[in-house]
Amino acid sequence: MTNAVGTVKRLLTGFSARLARITSWAGPYATLVQMLVLGLVVLSLSRIFLVAWQWDRVNATHILGELFVQGVRADLILLGYFIAIPVLLAPFFAHKFSTGLWRGFNLLWATLALVFVIFMELSSPPFIMQFDVRPNRLFIEYLSYPKEVFATLWNGFRLALILGVGFTVLLGALIYVLLSSASRSASTWSSKKLLLLWPLVFVVVFLQIRSTTDHRPANPALFALTGDALVNSLIINSGWSVFDALISINREANSSEIYGAVARDKIFEQVKATPWLSEYQFESKDFPTLHHQEAAIKRDKPLNLVIVLEESLGATFVESLGGLPVTPELEKLKDEGWWFEQLYATGTRSVRGIEAVISGYPPTPARSVVKLSLAQRNFYTLALGLGKQGYHTEFVYGGEAHFDNMRGFFTGNGFQQVVDRSDIKNPVFEGSWGASDEDLFNKSLERLKELHADNKPFFSLIFSSSNHEPFQFPDGRIDLHDTEKQTVNNAVKYADYALGKFISEAKKQDYWKDTVFLIVADHDNRVYGDSLVPIKKFHIPGLILGADIQPKRITTLASQIDLGATLLSLMGISSDHPMIGRDFAKDSDTPGRAIMQFDNYFAWLEGSSATILRPRQTPLLGQYDSAKGELILGQDKPSDAQIEKAMAHVMLPSLLYREQRYKLSK
Repeated sequence: MTNAVGTVKRLLTGFSARLARITSWAGPYATLVQMLVLGLVVLSLSRIFLVAWQWDRVNATHILGELFVQGVRADLILLGYFIAIPVLLAPFFAHKFSTGLWRGFNLLWATLALVFVIFMELSSPPFIMQFDVRPNRLFIEYLSYPKEVFATLWNGFRLALILGVGFTVLLGALIYVLLSSASRSASTWSSKKLLLLWPLVFVVVFLQIRSTTDHRPANPALFALTGDALVNSLIINSGWSVFDALISINREANSSEIYGAVARDKIFEQVKATPWLSEYQFESKDFPTLHHQEAAIKRDKPLNLVIVLEESLGATFVESLGGLPVTPELEKLKDEGWWFEQLYATGTRSVRGIEAVISGYPPTPARSVVKLSLAQRNFYTLALGLGKQGYHTEFVYGGEAHFDNMRGFFTGNGFQQVVDRSDIKNPVFEGSWGASDEDLFNKSLERLKELHADNKPFFSLIFSSSNHEPFQFPDGRIDLHDTEKQTVNNAVKYADYALGKFISEAKKQDYWKDTVFLIVADHDNRVYGDSLVPIKKFHIPGLILGADIQPKRITTLASQIDLGATLLSLMGISSDHPMIGRDFAKDSDTPGRAIMQFDNYFAWLEGSSATILRPRQTPLLGQYDSAKGELILGQDKPSDAQIEKAMAHVMLPSLLYREQRYKLSK
């Protein structure tokens, strides 16, 4: 042990001496140059590891050399941000009379910067395993919920968490010792030399960060060199990816403008020309998409509505949709109602699924409106609209409803009651995300019976959580699909088991004949693949049943934003609303479309043709083979008509949000 410690000390001493020699020319900036060198080493080693790990996908792109060259360029940009602040302070503090203060600040600053770099790189493999891309805005959003995130990490990634924190602390201490030793011999400059050379240093750092002489400075989109989003993310580094996400969040009100500009009138003209909207009258100047939808089915008494939003239940887990045979209960139910065979989620997060299903709201590159400040009051939801029709509306969740700002969004936008973990007494099982799906559905059955007894129409949104990392569920409920218990396949099978029990019990109740049930996923469990937009992982199941709903297969391409309008029509509700989705009760044969947001890419899918919008780059045209789940990007460009449709539909929600026009009235 003593010999090992001695060896480490000698290595550190030797390396710090070399580092001091090669940076001696930098004078008061020596520590910053040392940080630059160490940062490039750390980021390059991390990139080498990630490339080796994902070798098959990297090799398929044939850009290995360019990946590393452009990677160094991206690393220089990140490290340039850290260098910039000390450089700006140098004219005031880098003089001989304040040498101690200057060196101390630079040592601390450089150490913290490198610790951040190391932490982000060590965080990358677990994040990639979950989201198939480097840490991005999702990383930031999850940090807002430390309790849930820590529980997930501890139960699902305990070893990675311990090793990651341990290595970060250890390497941080080693870096501090190394920099401390290397900076002791750093020379100082005279005040005259410092001030004369400072403008040159400033320009060099400015160019390092800008990294291009083009009209716009470099940004992560500039490094999107392939059709594989994961490989593109390996080119940059995780620190810059997160910094860029922070900037994007601050600019979220104008988020869709990253794809270009479209005249306001052109946006509405394109959207309203959609076949299923062309017959409606849009008479409000203040609310451009507000229109009156006449229900396709006339009823003396409108039906109740129950939406079961299933966590991460993609087509991946539905055998008849090309997935694994782990949802036998759903497979049994699909022949009892309207079964959507080509339904696609709009995004990769629960809140994105919520805004699409509950509000019929299309996706944008910004955060979901569930979290955005201007959407917290009087933003249209089915609950808000049904509340005006005399419905009791509520949200039922097995976890803590404040997660992802759900409670705030729901209570401000029409949900009259929220039932969550605190209302579920003595659950049979509780995991990191709250009470099990069985407990959730038992509570829901209790609530539905009470609501029915009140003799008042009701809308209940039920959101499951058992199929969420770290995949915890009670023993003895299912025959495991995988040998190891806590896997996604077993969790899905348990969630399906709980869902089957719920529907079976609901069928026995008096309210079944008066209630429409929608079972739909919020998104798939992991969105990954070697496509710029992995469309296959947006494919989800959707089933409408209950009341007098007759069995039907809907093979037309559909989006989550179509479900709201369809449900209202089936319920017999004629109403005003701003949703631009399609009413499948009126027309299920006209060719459809799906819209998807993946990181900063937007996909407009019509038939097998996919128009891909990219930030500050020309759109791409691809062909999607739904049977194989493959998106093939060709050399042809999308037509002007395709681009205009896609642009209009991604610009519309940003415009409506920014101007607060997705409402029923003032």
